[in-house]
Amino acid sequence: MKKVVTIGGGTGSYMLLSGLKHFPLDITAVYSTFDSGGSSGILRDAFGILPPGDVRRCLIALSEGKRAEILRELFNFRFENGGALKGHSFGNLLLLALGTIYGNEVEGIKKASQLLHIKGRVLPVSLDHSHVHATLEDGREIAGETNIDIPKHDGALKIKEIFLKPEATLYEETNAAIRGADIIVIGPGDLYTSLTPNLVVSGMREALQASRAKKVAVCNVMTKWGETHGFNASDMVRELLAYSGLEKFDYVLVSGNGLSKEVRERYAEKNQFPMEVDEAALAPLAGKVLKIDKYADADVVRYDPETVARIISEL
Repeated sequence: MKKVVTIGGGTGSYMLLSGLKHFPLDITAVYSTFDSGGSSGILRDAFGILPPGDVRRCLIALSEGKRAEILRELFNFRFENGGALKGHSFGNLLLLALGTIYGNEVEGIKKASQLLHIKGRVLPVSLDHSHVHATLEDGREIAGETNIDIPKHDGALKIKEIFLKPEATLYEETNAAIRGADIIVIGPGDLYTSLTPNLVVSGMREALQASRAKKVAVCNVMTKWGETHGFNASDMVRELLAYSGLEKFDYVLVSGNGLSKEVRERYAEKNQFPMEVDEAALAPLAGKVLKIDKYADADVVRYDPETVARIISEL
């Protein structure tokens, strides 16, 4: 059975994993541990734990069995009324409780994996408590994942560098999974808050370079204000290569951009636009470029999970 390792976070990982679980693959989902916003940020500050938001999404995406739908609804349930629980998701609180009961966050994740009957496993990129920092093209430094994700500065400014304070080290079990993988998939996801923070963890470059796996990058469908404004697909791939230390990807998956006028106009209101595929510039960065023209029918534009997963499973 092919060993597939995904590296990412957020809704991009959820999309990818929810498709991959339907294929005969040995899946390891590596998630970012540097979130600082919302419920995750509050719990991180209050209890000194790793942020649970991304691991919760990965667990839900990989859950199977008769109880899966009920458990997914439960893990995703967010308290909206007033009081101390407002804004928290049930899944985040459960992960906090399981980690406390069983001694640490990794054991808590394992128990949650059993509860959700997931296919595969979910591993943190690091156990170190670090924060994402970004240096903008005007020299300013932005501290914290949420301040990069939701910019208070001019979102048209380019990010020149992403780094972690303090430095973080690659989790040993994650290191072994990457080195032993057959296929490694990076993306889709927010480039500077979900993807590259994983790549700057100490030991990640060495693990990726040592792995004999086929390396796959999945480009985003849309640009994002504050992160990839004005980007083409080659810009995103070039950044992933620079941070990962890889010379090129074996495969790059890109959008066919078959988006309706209505969708384009809706996203343009948020300063988000289709990430154009500049094939000539992509050519030296990838062994092969594959286009995806099917999207999920949802309010947020995403690739169709089954279509992406089938491509990856057949590589």
